[in-house]
Amino acid sequence: MSHKEQQLPEHWPERPEFLAMPPWLRAAAGWKRYPKEALLFAIGETPKAIYFIAEGEARLRRHSPEGQEMVMQRARQSFLAEASLESPAYHCDAVASVAVRALSFPVAEFRRALAECPNFRHCWTAHLCREVRRARAQCERLGLRSAGARILHYLETECADGQLRLCQTRKAWAAELGLSHEALYRALAQLSRQGILRVDGAVIERLGRH
Repeated sequence: MSHKEQQLPEHWPERPEFLAMPPWLRAAAGWKRYPKEALLFAIGETPKAIYFIAEGEARLRRHSPEGQEMVMQRARQSFLAEASLESPAYHCDAVASVAVRALSFPVAEFRRALAECPNFRHCWTAHLCREVRRARAQCERLGLRSAGARILHYLETECADGQLRLCQTRKAWAAELGLSHEALYRALAQLSRQGILRVDGAVIERLGRH
């Protein structure tokens, strides 16, 4: 597994889960860097760590019988593969979509913190509830038939102000929406012509919402 451990300046994100962590779990964590397309872990491996993607993006992927990559989760400033805490093996590959800087927590210590620290357990449960809601929104979005409807649903559910600043390629976003990149480009152009969206490079904004 290609990665590089470094002693990096501590800069922990301001999140409830981290604020509620016991000091010994924070002390057990380590910073890691992964170059683009490096594996954080591979399908079938025994989970030894749970990751928080502090910088960059990592994706969970599987492959269809035809060999097409299926993206199960994209993590940006969030935890990755939370379900691995209760699994004997990873069910997906985790790949750095771009260069990644991540916090790595030993699974055994993380489980101990959940068992022994009620406040941390409460914060973690709240985090999982948010992820369930996000997963449901993703399922709802993929059930929409048109590319335009999926784009508008994404802006409505994932962007509080209706504005998206892409930190990934449009091709990667198309895969997240379950679209070909050609279908995404056509839908963006059509919505832009209709005055529904403003598309300016990496910025995509829903118009006429107020």
